[in-house]
Amino acid sequence: MNILTIKALHIIFVVTWFAGLFYIVRLFIYHVEAEELEPTARKILQDQYKIMQRRLWYGITYPSAVLVLIFGGLLLKSWLPLSNHPWLGAKLGLVFLLYCYHFYCGHIYQCLKQGKKTLSATSLRYWNEVATLFLFSIVFLVELKNILKMGQGVLGLMALGLLLALGIRFYRKVTK
Repeated sequence: MNILTIKALHIIFVVTWFAGLFYIVRLFIYHVEAEELEPTARKILQDQYKIMQRRLWYGITYPSAVLVLIFGGLLLKSWLPLSNHPWLGAKLGLVFLLYCYHFYCGHIYQCLKQGKKTLSATSLRYWNEVATLFLFSIVFLVELKNILKMGQGVLGLMALGLLLALGIRFYRKVTK
């Protein structure tokens, strides 16, 4: 397999992984919100959400994370030595944190599967935006390939994070 094919596959699985991460947390939110319904509706919805979560987690999200790691590892060889590409070390750090995010989503999934609620719907809404911050950070770093410019990007991400938090608060006020 040539490097361009590997890069294309890496990007495809990054996209599917992020799609899975974004949607799985939305399903967690709906699952937790169903707690407020009457028992029959709650059971029907939560059983359906459990099916959807299982299919998404094991059919898309987790396999995509594994394939990102495989194809990213194959690409890494072309960037050695890492000391020549300082931006790549920062990117790998962000990717490591993204995998931590992924595994914590897996923890939330396991808890909900067992009927345990770990976070409120509001906390999950904030949690869902963490993936957005990772996506912006990683894409900008990869495209700019410059850690100093990334400092400007961090300020932009802080502003984005603030806007997302305000959006969540506004959503809560409008929907209550």
